[in-house]
Amino acid sequence: MEYRRIIIGDREIKVPDKLFALGLVPIILVALGLWLATGIYVVGPDEVGVIRTFGEATRVAQSGLNWHFPYPIEVVNTPKVTEVKRIEIGFRTVGKQGYRKYDRESLMLTGDENIVDAEIIVQYKIKDPQNYLFNFVKPEVTVREAAEASLRTTIGQHRIDEALTDGKFIIQEETKELLQVILDKYESGIQIVAVQLQAVSPPQEVVAAFKDVASAKEDKNRMINQAEGYRNDVIPKARGEAQAQIEEAQGYMEARIKRAEGDAAKFKAVLKEYRKAEGVTETRLYLETMEEILPNIRKYIIPDEKSGNLINLLNLGGEGGSK
Repeated sequence: MEYRRIIIGDREIKVPDKLFALGLVPIILVALGLWLATGIYVVGPDEVGVIRTFGEATRVAQSGLNWHFPYPIEVVNTPKVTEVKRIEIGFRTVGKQGYRKYDRESLMLTGDENIVDAEIIVQYKIKDPQNYLFNFVKPEVTVREAAEASLRTTIGQHRIDEALTDGKFIIQEETKELLQVILDKYESGIQIVAVQLQAVSPPQEVVAAFKDVASAKEDKNRMINQAEGYRNDVIPKARGEAQAQIEEAQGYMEARIKRAEGDAAKFKAVLKEYRKAEGVTETRLYLETMEEILPNIRKYIIPDEKSGNLINLLNLGGEGGSK
């Protein structure tokens, strides 16, 4: 069977020669049906369909089977809006394990006028497919240049110590925010997902000097830690000894007070008994005093018949003890 090739819309279709023998109307109807059939298209689950009518974006189609007026009336673009794209600044990944350095992108000035070598990875996706498709010819180039400019601006606002040590997370977040502001200002239709500092280091020419500085800082921190450890050991001991002395003094004070109170109570008790019987109390006090000052001498106590008082005889040659 012989065919004739005809152009319908933007497609080339083979039509059997027998169809032309039926007349012009059937040919027109068949051609019209084939032309309308070319407007059928499928939007994937990770895509959206952007329909352009005579070159102007008019509507957006969701995933599934859809139809639009065929070319040249309408044309559809189906960008992947859920796909996360990746841009590398300062280096390029070559193959599975390859790595190529781009010093022109990675070398930049810090806020304290030092040079640092910084590499980042930018991840982004499409949030507005119409702006993404029609506002830029090469969106990837725009993202790359805006990301490099944002990183240079952020690094220029921080000291080199922050970029090399504990300020990396802050630099990442500030770069991400600044990059998103720039892309929104351009109406790029791009959403920045993440900005990750891949590597931050001093230039190769001054690596040795930076290592010496880092070593000196480590020695400084080590000495500070040792001093703090000594302080933390000595101060608690001193405080403990001071507290022990305070408690000992308080105990001594309380003991003296209790003893004085006891002596006062004893004196009051003796005074009370003395007032009841002065002679007996005097005699008892006298005997107790003699026993205290002559503890190891045998003593004989006899009454004085005339005066009624007791007379203490000392046996200087006898054994110790009282009787």
